Amino acid sequence: MDELDAHLTEAARTFGTPSYVYLTDAIDQRLAEIRAALGPWFALSYAMKCNPNPGLLNWLADRVDFLDVSSIGELRLARQAGWDPARASFTGPGKRDTEIAEAIESGIGELIVENLREAIVANRIAGDAGRAQDVLIRLAPSHVPKGFGDHMAGRPSPFGIDIEDAPDQLPEILALPHLTVVGLHIYSGTQCLKPEAICENYRIFMSVFRDICEAHDITPQKLVFGSGLGIPYHAGDTPLDLTAVADGIRAELQAFCAEPRFAGTRLILELGRYLIGEAGYFLTSVVGIKESRGQRIVICDGGMNNHLPASGHFGMVIHRNYRMHRVGGGTGEQKVNLVGPLCTSIDRLANAVALPPLAEGDVVAVHCSGAYGLTASPIHFISHAHPREVLIEGQSLTDISRDGSMKLPPAP
Repeated sequence: MDELDAHLTEAARTFGTPSYVYLTDAIDQRLAEIRAALGPWFALSYAMKCNPNPGLLNWLADRVDFLDVSSIGELRLARQAGWDPARASFTGPGKRDTEIAEAIESGIGELIVENLREAIVANRIAGDAGRAQDVLIRLAPSHVPKGFGDHMAGRPSPFGIDIEDAPDQLPEILALPHLTVVGLHIYSGTQCLKPEAICENYRIFMSVFRDICEAHDITPQKLVFGSGLGIPYHAGDTPLDLTAVADGIRAELQAFCAEPRFAGTRLILELGRYLIGEAGYFLTSVVGIKESRGQRIVICDGGMNNHLPASGHFGMVIHRNYRMHRVGGGTGEQKVNLVGPLCTSIDRLANAVALPPLAEGDVVAVHCSGAYGLTASPIHFISHAHPREVLIEGQSLTDISRDGSMKLPPAP
């Protein structure tokens, strides 16, 4: 048994299944890779929405420069986990007045205004509080490179100010007396595995930043680049070559940072899944096996309620199996349908996936589950107990399950 499976076996034995396991050594390695490739130009901001576990947030606090929150609930969790609100930015297109007020009162680093309405509301609230609030203006570019992956630019979108509307709306925002525009923000797409497309996307960002700052005489303190960096969820996916990204964009970044307007600007790479996605595994145990009309169905104790993305119901048009393996290995292969315990036919984790022969009590590990796993899942559906969450630091296993989850008995 290799070291990974030894850790996963111990986690399943100690804390039971279904459960999520996050390996900090893998996150540390990914951080080192990102900083080696892109560190000369970028500070790092963790997009908390991909995994807001407080234990993980606490571990990340001394390792990542900034934090991106997408709700006031996330900001509260971050504060409880030891993050200074001044290191956080608050994004999202539907911020309510009460959320904006609490964020400003808490000392949020930057409010990311996604539309003129938010800016007007924030200006009023900041004025009533007798303070000036730093803001970043989120922009929606007119296009993303062909083949980029999941994207939200060049189409109707609730996110940010459409670049074609910027000439009219930005002067109004810049004129608000209780807001200080300290920079700009773009996140136009995600989950890209093509270095050339990522490089071209960053060129689009730099062009937009350059044009907007010149047109409105902005000398930014911060410019946020939505990273777009993808991870290989499925068999046949080619992992992103981060060195190729750095090699492909190095000259443009150096020239951009050398321009007088941007010489003092801090560039920030906002990322989530690329940092922690591959460091997480979802563990589910086999409860029973059924032969049904020529197919072998493996019924597990965790399903779509615990891991909606793996079931194919999180933005997939066509379901593709996540990479997975039988913990402890095995010889031979059988194609099986892997389903969860829910009373619905859509609770399916894998279709015709090839695994070593499975028996009751075996544990299956679903890969790439560190981001958009539990946090994106309907955990209250049919009232099953919540899965455990386990942080593995070196040889140490810590239960970091969130408040409200129920204890599960250890596996026999």
